Amino acid sequence: MPEIAFTGRSNVGKSSLINALTGRSSLARASNTPGRTQQINFFDLGRRLLLVDLPGYGFAQAPKDQVARWNALVNDYLRGRTVLRRVCVLVDARHGLKDSDSDMMAMLDRAAVTYQVILTKADKIGVNALAALVAETGRAVARRPAAHPEILATSSESGLGIAPLRAALAALSLSVPVPETRP
Repeated sequence: MPEIAFTGRSNVGKSSLINALTGRSSLARASNTPGRTQQINFFDLGRRLLLVDLPGYGFAQAPKDQVARWNALVNDYLRGRTVLRRVCVLVDARHGLKDSDSDMMAMLDRAAVTYQVILTKADKIGVNALAALVAETGRAVARRPAAHPEILATSSESGLGIAPLRAALAALSLSVPVPETRP
């Protein structure tokens, strides 16, 4: 099955976004504590698509060696995964792109893994600030070879941008080549 992975800094809202996209409040375990997701979690959407919740990068309330193991696990997962259709790099709209986000995007560029920046918690900033952030993020992403050019702003709380993101991800599941069968 095709996979869509969600990555981002710790506490950016990966699990909450997966819950909002699926319309299920407790499918992915969300927490206010950074570093709660400690494994790669797969969510099967009717045998058509897998959503993948990855441990966060950056700050986490966990020992440094454990965080290093999570980072290695995520890097191993992201490289050479043929069923991976896109990685959603989640960025908190209140903070914008950070060095750790740029590092993740550079790794995805080197691995030739297509990714798209999704701004989360977009309801927490004003409309004008959000428009400026979308434009600024779009300019930063335009220089990156594996980046999808469209920046989407979302809010798991208010529902902002959830329907367009859901539609974009559903379209990716439909664009999967069907393997040939031999008689």
